[in-house]
Amino acid sequence: MRDTKAGSKAPFEFIIKRTFNAPLARVWQAWTDPDQLMQWWGPKGFTTVSAKIGALKPGGMFHYCLRSPQGQKMWGRFVYREIVPNERLVYINSFSDPDGGVSRHPLAPDWPLQLLSTVTFSEKDGKTTVTIHWVPYEASEIERDTFEKGKDSMKGGWTGTLDQLETYLG
Repeated sequence: MRDTKAGSKAPFEFIIKRTFNAPLARVWQAWTDPDQLMQWWGPKGFTTVSAKIGALKPGGMFHYCLRSPQGQKMWGRFVYREIVPNERLVYINSFSDPDGGVSRHPLAPDWPLQLLSTVTFSEKDGKTTVTIHWVPYEASEIERDTFEKGKDSMKGGWTGTLDQLETYLG
């Protein structure tokens, strides 16, 4: 079942939601097991070529590499701040270099260096709703403006990513 909603309640905030026809435990595992993440993570057309979760705990890092349809590699990372099993993941999301250091967006140098990401999970009648909430973190005014102008692109990227998760969950 698809229930995709994107929008913002306030400036410099992006929210997207999807309900999956899968139990909460299965959806949680898809988000927290690196082998499963590699099967679906990233926008449509991208493939995950590397994914490693050092430790699923505050301070732990998920470091990944995506390959674009044109063959370009793009590295990213999450540094976990809060993990409430089967309920919430909170992390700082950023582009990175192959060693896990923070780097600028390879195609948009004014994109926020870091995003505070909150992913919540809830189950009802065997279906799981995932809500992703993004806000620029410690961002400059230019970065916040770039984020605000990029909401259509974020909606497209997240919709493609959630489509891939939906296919993965079958």
